[in-house]
Amino acid sequence: MWFRRDLRLSDHPAPLAAADEGEVLPFVVVEPRLLTDRRPPAVRMLRSIVALHEATGGALVVRCGDPVDLVPQAAAAVGAERVHVTRDTTPAGRERDEDVAGRLREQGAELVTTGSPYAVGPGLVLTGEGTPYKVFTPFARARRDHGWPAPADRVGDDVWLTDGADLLAEVGEDALERVLAAADEDAVDGPAGEEAALERWRSFVRDDLDGYDADRDRPDLDVTSRMSIHLTHGEIHPRTMLADIAAHPQADGDAAHRYVTELAWREFYADVLWHRPDSAWADLREALAALPYDEGPETDRLVEAWRQGRTGYPFVDAGMRQLLAEGFMHNRVRMVVASFLTKDLHVWWPVGARHFLDHLVDGDLASNSHGWQWVAGTGTDASPYFRVFNPVIRGERFDPDGAYVRRWVPELAHRPGRAAHTPWKHPEGHAHGYPEPVVDHARERREALDRYETARAQT
Repeated sequence: MWFRRDLRLSDHPAPLAAADEGEVLPFVVVEPRLLTDRRPPAVRMLRSIVALHEATGGALVVRCGDPVDLVPQAAAAVGAERVHVTRDTTPAGRERDEDVAGRLREQGAELVTTGSPYAVGPGLVLTGEGTPYKVFTPFARARRDHGWPAPADRVGDDVWLTDGADLLAEVGEDALERVLAAADEDAVDGPAGEEAALERWRSFVRDDLDGYDADRDRPDLDVTSRMSIHLTHGEIHPRTMLADIAAHPQADGDAAHRYVTELAWREFYADVLWHRPDSAWADLREALAALPYDEGPETDRLVEAWRQGRTGYPFVDAGMRQLLAEGFMHNRVRMVVASFLTKDLHVWWPVGARHFLDHLVDGDLASNSHGWQWVAGTGTDASPYFRVFNPVIRGERFDPDGAYVRRWVPELAHRPGRAAHTPWKHPEGHAHGYPEPVVDHARERREALDRYETARAQT
């Protein structure tokens, strides 16, 4: 069983399929860069691997290198005729799995895919004409009508091949000790692994689900589930979450429906990427192909100010500083900082999307790239380019008391209430080193709209 971003044992069809055939070697391949990368996403992945190693009673074998080489070698070393995996639906993952499958066939073995990271896997829901959905609402309706299976059982503790590490002694670099050393147990994103995911989920359902629809847009309250982190590493399956919501006393309430909708958005973006793998780093729609973007030293300076949370717009800077400190950012804030980069600084969205993936512990290619495109106006649904989020108004709306800003921008701790969002309105607003705005939002909004109209006329 080759584990990737599916680091759990419950509700996991792939290891169950492997266990039906006999003893199973649990196997993980770590990219070499992860062992020296101290940014939150890399550390978080290693911590999840450590948790899975413990869950398998130490049977998990960890190797460092290229899976195209190591997976076939490991299969040969233990005489495995089949390597079981969860279907990877990302462009790079699909290509890698094709390469691994080819190498396995050469030695008389097979790559077996069972299940996906989604309740309804990408490509399974199509329109009546047999084409992919391009708009979320009809996709969500069709997904609901399609339905999904109940959660799968937990794989037994007695299925693992206990001497796998010895059998693979000559295969690749044993990375277990390096993973254990690199996994920081004091990481700010909280406990990792399946048990942590289930505990967090149950706590959210018990304490915060009922208020989700009312409070989910408030970064100052921090009452979202943060389950995106656990979903990204496959420490829990969305089927488990959907089953728990369905069994909740308020399953028909607005809060539960809103949460289910957010899970559907995750699957919609995965479906879009499945059908359009080029959209990972290129515009999904060509309507704005002629739109000019800024480049050069001055733009580089502004982008760096954005990355460091020093734009002079408190709500934007709070979000960017949270990202650097925690590897996380509230979803509502993600939209505002993305709008600022693309509409106020006139920078093409992949610049920001790559920065996010470099730092987010819940970084998911499909959701990240298409979320950025939704804001930029080049992606799905009816979010046109001319929607430009005002960072001040959005801050005052979603952080009405300024608590979120003061938490992440200590230079503004002296600004009471919502005044934290407008330090330039007070003589002492910049007294503690907080920068002046790097651009004038009103002027850059007009510039963005002018560019949009020009680009439309040229398309």
